[in-house]
Amino acid sequence: MTKTISTIIGGALLLTGVASAAQAGGLERGGYNWDLLFSEERFATEGGVVYVMPDRKIKNAKDTDPRDGNNNNKKSTASETPDYSVYKFGAKVGITPDLDCLGTYSQPWGVHTKPGSNWAGANQNIETKVTSDDWGLTCSYKFNVTEKGSFRLIGGVSYQEVSGFKTRQVHPGFPGRFDGTGRLDLEGNGVGWRIGAAYEIPEIAFRASLMYNAAVDLGDVTGTLDLRQSPLAPGLGGRVTDVYGTAEMPQSVEFKLQSGFAPGWLAYGSVKWVDWSVLDVIAFCPTATKGKIACGAASPARATSLDLMFQDGWTVTGGVGHKFNDQWSGQLQVSWDRGTSTGLTTQTDTYLLSGGLAYSPNKNVEIRLGGAIGMLSSGSYGPTACPNAAKKCGTDATYDFGDDLVTAVSLSGKMKF
Repeated sequence: MTKTISTIIGGALLLTGVASAAQAGGLERGGYNWDLLFSEERFATEGGVVYVMPDRKIKNAKDTDPRDGNNNNKKSTASETPDYSVYKFGAKVGITPDLDCLGTYSQPWGVHTKPGSNWAGANQNIETKVTSDDWGLTCSYKFNVTEKGSFRLIGGVSYQEVSGFKTRQVHPGFPGRFDGTGRLDLEGNGVGWRIGAAYEIPEIAFRASLMYNAAVDLGDVTGTLDLRQSPLAPGLGGRVTDVYGTAEMPQSVEFKLQSGFAPGWLAYGSVKWVDWSVLDVIAFCPTATKGKIACGAASPARATSLDLMFQDGWTVTGGVGHKFNDQWSGQLQVSWDRGTSTGLTTQTDTYLLSGGLAYSPNKNVEIRLGGAIGMLSSGSYGPTACPNAAKKCGTDATYDFGDDLVTAVSLSGKMKF
């Protein structure tokens, strides 16, 4: 790429990271990002953090399942989503003029909802949290195909760890003795891979890339179901039970395009598809039944389940950047994320406007600051058909949510030499 707009591209990558963290379809947080691999320097390191402030508000909540107690004497409103941070780090090495490798740490998946226990839908959710860690290695080999253009073949692998918990009311409590809640704790890990290609014309900062990230099979997701606070619950009530299930994190395809179009100006955009529909009804069964009874959504051995029923996600992004002088550049970006909810989450369409500044005090350092403001579109939660389950999902509560605000800030730095 040309030196005149290298900081614009860095700032554009910052805003893409802000958008990914703030829109967060399905269980996405930081997502995947391999753009540091294209850095023109032989050695480059990059790290950053995005702090997201969603303001999702629940209203008109009603308890619709009397078996776990009547919560309709509690509040019909709740603030669902706490603020959260997403971290990443990468280091790229040019092994030869044509062979580059990138090592990364990221947090691709996550979610945190905490409406609390004092609302009418406490039997649906008190607190749910999922976190992830991903360690990846991605390499590319470049060769010239025209006088000014080159082609890259890209491939890599990742090791992921995913963990989380969910707490909800599962049975009426008894004041002074037990509160009627249950908690599901889970963890799993797996290996994924990716493959892609890119065509570049460095003279005009043109790049078109296509990347496929394979699904990450977590194998047996194991954990515990703690019902010590719900001794009256039928079956497993009053004790801690080891449970297991199976799940995989979704495959994805992303196409990116960028080009300089005037001195000091860069336009860029991307389209990404994520196979979130792979996460529908994830059943968990007592480990003692493993090998005896199949564990599935309609299994008689099912102890509990995570009812997600996501639809596939689509994210479209477009932006423009301008280099003001040798030290400063700015970027502006708009993005749309199609909501993954089919009625069992509050993850509806998100519209986001992002802006940022990149500062290079010298040729070896870049500092980037970005921000975003957007709208989380309205929707509702309630009974939803679950094709792979023995019953309807979402029969525990009903509630609505309006158009809500989401904001985010990001700070990152890059060292290159």
